[in-house]
Amino acid sequence: MLPSYYEFFNPVKIASGKKALDNLPYELNQLDVKRPLIITDKGVAEAGLVRIVTSAFADSGVTLGGIYDDVPPDSSSETVKTIAKVYLQNECDCLIAVGGGSPIDTAKAVNILVSEQSDDLLKFAGHDVLRRPLKPLIVVPTTAGTGSEVTYVAVIADPGRNVKMSFTSVHLYPRLAVLDPRMTVTTPPKITAATGMDALTHAMEAVTCLQKNPVSDAFAMAAIELIRDNLIKVVKNGKDEEGRLAMANAACLAGAAFSNSMVGLVHSLGHATGAVAHVPHGQAMSIFLPYAFEYNLEKTEPDVARLLLPFGGSDEYTGTPATQRARRTIELIKAFRQTLFELCALPRTLKEAGVPREQLETIARKAVDDGSLTFNPVEVDYSDAMFLLKEAYE
Repeated sequence: MLPSYYEFFNPVKIASGKKALDNLPYELNQLDVKRPLIITDKGVAEAGLVRIVTSAFADSGVTLGGIYDDVPPDSSSETVKTIAKVYLQNECDCLIAVGGGSPIDTAKAVNILVSEQSDDLLKFAGHDVLRRPLKPLIVVPTTAGTGSEVTYVAVIADPGRNVKMSFTSVHLYPRLAVLDPRMTVTTPPKITAATGMDALTHAMEAVTCLQKNPVSDAFAMAAIELIRDNLIKVVKNGKDEEGRLAMANAACLAGAAFSNSMVGLVHSLGHATGAVAHVPHGQAMSIFLPYAFEYNLEKTEPDVARLLLPFGGSDEYTGTPATQRARRTIELIKAFRQTLFELCALPRTLKEAGVPREQLETIARKAVDDGSLTFNPVEVDYSDAMFLLKEAYE
């Protein structure tokens, strides 16, 4: 059934393939830019991944404006200001983010400052504050999970106020996302599993949250099938380029889906757990996914039942009575997590993730204040959050 009204927007060009990065000079030429600044972190640089990007510029008319490879895991407004100065001093005309969520969010924020010719990031925080296009931004993800290469959101810490600033605007969308399996083959098994579960959560919540629509559903369903067929394969064999490329596409599709449909309870619990107990985001998503789906099931059963087709396959779907399909989907999520636990010790519970039980109340209070709950199909209060946290504890 169609919603009475919906919108879907995603203007990012996607270039996907085993040597997709080799087309970078052509893509820069199409954007009429010639002097990019690469933004990345130490881990990506030390893994040799930046060299793959820069080698694409050999024998081209592109002059590298510089490389900033010191983005911290939790990037701040001070880092953004520093990189903006490097961009201006080196007379760059575009940005290439190489990495996971932190370098990508950092590059989006740098783009705000250099495009707006400002040094005050705070005044652009919030929703739809930006009013004009920014400089061209190209994103080369090195993990298959966040989907940040196709989202219009950036989150940057403000250490002076001890808060995280959120920026949302259609002008923050990158111009190009390059999905090249060479960029993810070095990801360790546990991080591969966690980021893959992050992508799965994006896709599954996209199908069940209040802003869902037929287009976001199509993206999400395709992502779920790719994750079903490829995540366990690449956890077992990280050098599987076909599987790595499939997972990069899955994360990208899931990112496009959830940036339009939004996310809900799994993310609110995960955001709070990350903030209080410092559990990595993908691990938190994996832990909470089945519990949140069980909690929401009264309102979402038809949608969760539909998920059995891409996640379980056609035989599983047709062989399960219609009234049991939603429950079977949740059973398969738990079985999938169990396989990942056996392969790489991806935590199944908060206790396994090292969360002290005494932190649950603080996590619950933060979770009910998280903006993701706005789009959850069922209301959640403090007692509900505590119940779910206890369920997920051990």
